[in-house]
Amino acid sequence: MSLMKEMLQAGVHYGHQKRFWNPKMSEFIFGINHGIHIINLEKTVPLFQDAVNFVGKAASKNGKILFVGTKRQAQEVIAEEASRCGMPYVNHRWLGGMLTNYKTIRQSIKRLRDLEKMQEDGTFERMTKKEALQNSREIEKLEKALGGIKEMGGLPDVLVIIDSKEEHIAIEEAKRLGIPVVAVVDSNSSPDDIDYVIPGNDDAVKAIRFYLSKFADAIIDAKQASHIAEEKTADVSEEEA
Repeated sequence: MSLMKEMLQAGVHYGHQKRFWNPKMSEFIFGINHGIHIINLEKTVPLFQDAVNFVGKAASKNGKILFVGTKRQAQEVIAEEASRCGMPYVNHRWLGGMLTNYKTIRQSIKRLRDLEKMQEDGTFERMTKKEALQNSREIEKLEKALGGIKEMGGLPDVLVIIDSKEEHIAIEEAKRLGIPVVAVVDSNSSPDDIDYVIPGNDDAVKAIRFYLSKFADAIIDAKQASHIAEEKTADVSEEEA
């Protein structure tokens, strides 16, 4: 099936009501149907392919790709697809400073790890009920906020974002640090400050799953290809030795 057909089936072409549109997206609008902006998929297809190729290339160099989507429709899919390709994710509230103040975030991650270790080794059982309950609640809170980036181990190399309007703080932080941003930009959003713009529906679960599954597939393929290349290089080195 062609990429265009897959996009049509996923509803990628449906934008927002025209009264909510952002004029900066005019070059990506095909027309209006029943008061809804229709996104021009002839523009989206090559831009999406470029974005997928860029993400795949970053993954082939062991780059960390951070998936970000905190709106209700995106939360579950973000966690599923990021986990499937072994990448970090943020699917609840973006904490201000998650990138620009990563040192503090790292301390919170350490706190989460320490608490989890205490829970596993029986330390909680030796505490009062009140203390154990407080610590359990703290784990729950930290896991919700930071669980997806617990294994990130440093700043990401690329951000993949669903809904550039919703995640504008993440985009601002990435820009300040020179981290490339790949983002789905709907008709009501601005393409400014985004390195790889994907004009498309950022509300429908089917469309969100379409984008993220393609990115996850590209990451998995790139990792496998990189692993095979490394094995071949190792074999050649052994033969030469």
